[in-house]
Amino acid sequence: MEKLLLKMAEQLDSLDEASLMYLWNKYAQQVYQFEPTREWERAALVFCLIQAKHMKNQLFNYHWSQQARMEQEQRGGMFGSRKPAWKQPAEPVRKGPCAVLPFEPLADEERDK
Repeated sequence: MEKLLLKMAEQLDSLDEASLMYLWNKYAQQVYQFEPTREWERAALVFCLIQAKHMKNQLFNYHWSQQARMEQEQRGGMFGSRKPAWKQPAEPVRKGPCAVLPFEPLADEERDK
């Protein structure tokens, strides 16, 4: 089972994210319109695979940028030994509660723009 999953992960990672994201709306609409069929189940899995590839790339980019920033700070930062003129706040400012957005795929006319 694990070998199969690792092979699937390798194959998914070989695909281009931009090409996969082109299919996002198609599968999002199919998943949004639930039907108790094998086609819906396959569409849900394809949609999850597209999301998984996107999330993996987001995590990779985040960690890579964090690592690069730490290395830059260890070398004296972008400003060398000088400190930037601005000050960072001690704690982040909270703007209020977050909103939960509903999951709705784009309508056909919005997607075709």
